[in-house]
Amino acid sequence: MTKPGDARRLFGRQHTSGLDRLANRGAAGRPGETESPGGTRSRRADVLAIKADLQERLLDELGERDLMTDAEGAVRQEVEAFVERVAEAEELPLNQLERERLAEDLLEEALGVGPLAPLMADPAVTDILVNAPDQVYVERHGRLELTRVRFRDHEHILRIIERIAMRVGRRIDQMWPMVDMRLSDGSRVNATIPPASIDGPTLSIRRFGRQRLRQRDLVRSGSVSDDILTFLRAAVRARRNIVVSGGTGAGKSTLLGALCESIAIDERVITIEDTAELVLDQEHVVRLETRPANVEGRGTITARDLVVNALRMRPTRIIVGEVRAGEALDMLQAMNTGHEGGLTTVHANSPRDALARLETMVLMAGTELPAKAIREQITSAIHLIVHVHRYHDGVRRISHVTEIAGLEGVRIQLQDVFRFERRGIKHGRVEGEFVPSGIVPRMIEDLRLRGEDVPLSIFGAPGGRAP
Repeated sequence: MTKPGDARRLFGRQHTSGLDRLANRGAAGRPGETESPGGTRSRRADVLAIKADLQERLLDELGERDLMTDAEGAVRQEVEAFVERVAEAEELPLNQLERERLAEDLLEEALGVGPLAPLMADPAVTDILVNAPDQVYVERHGRLELTRVRFRDHEHILRIIERIAMRVGRRIDQMWPMVDMRLSDGSRVNATIPPASIDGPTLSIRRFGRQRLRQRDLVRSGSVSDDILTFLRAAVRARRNIVVSGGTGAGKSTLLGALCESIAIDERVITIEDTAELVLDQEHVVRLETRPANVEGRGTITARDLVVNALRMRPTRIIVGEVRAGEALDMLQAMNTGHEGGLTTVHANSPRDALARLETMVLMAGTELPAKAIREQITSAIHLIVHVHRYHDGVRRISHVTEIAGLEGVRIQLQDVFRFERRGIKHGRVEGEFVPSGIVPRMIEDLRLRGEDVPLSIFGAPGGRAP
């Protein structure tokens, strides 16, 4: 039998790695031996070390082949044979199940996201940002951190990008150096290559958990209070039109998905998104997705096209994942012509800024409406603005629940129903509480007419009356 270490010479490398450490552990580390909790953690670390070592060696062995054109079944067989060969040659204490899992991980390296596979498997990672071969950042719990993940060179990053693009039917080259894609697990991918990115190819992956955050999860994490959630549930069930606003990465889509839990199970819901990521509980859901132009500059499907088309599909509700441009006008018109219960998100720094952005996006539709007419449309269509903010401790919280109270002259009147009041920072965590403003929202009577009995005590108004 080949002695431990011979396989490394066969593959043209000398490694001092997890393979040597694990081989020297002796019988205490072999499958079937009794292990303490600390030993279990050590074993997991050893398996990760093996995986990292073998990933590089496997790519070296398969590097001369065009993996994007090879049949996946053929590559799978070679990967499985590779694992068996190395495990036997180096006497790795891995049982059959661990070998199968290792082969799956290495196959992902060969056909999937390469060195990023461990990061994609980490449920705590929400963003993966590849700036250079030796600069791979992740966001965990709202904070960016540099990882130890490395690519060999810029060409290695480019191969991963091309592999992802081909698997989802997209193309990226010097004539089309930017691409937006969606992976099978719903993750959003943006990639750029020269000449768009001067210093080399870049890759950005916005990940979504295997299980979406639900309303109870948001309460548990401190993102929202029970009183706010009680009010928002009633507003969704009563088919009020709601805009979720916030900055990039503030949790708008997460909150939107949680609010959709309150939609009746028998309603026909049409969702419109740039990248389909909403996962709804309802059965009667039709998902529409925009499409960029192809390399010939044709075939574009815009969000505005989809909003107009959705009106012909007999929707009970229309949910626009995010309004960015002229579709804002069609969305407002739909809300004003009997399509109630609309939900959408918008990038903004505050509820007031959200209104200004909506007004600007209506003008992007190419219409020359006066400002007062646009604001009348907004006031008539939108009932609530829920603003979310990512605070310094990385926790995403609802900072304002604001009702549109009407139009006074040419200015839209807003009144806060709830807000988050900061008290300070303790042990790196923002301290504060969700407080009612003391104002009972004007829509409360309408909610009651629709069968929603919301306790007035949650609004903190003396005697339950609006001042």
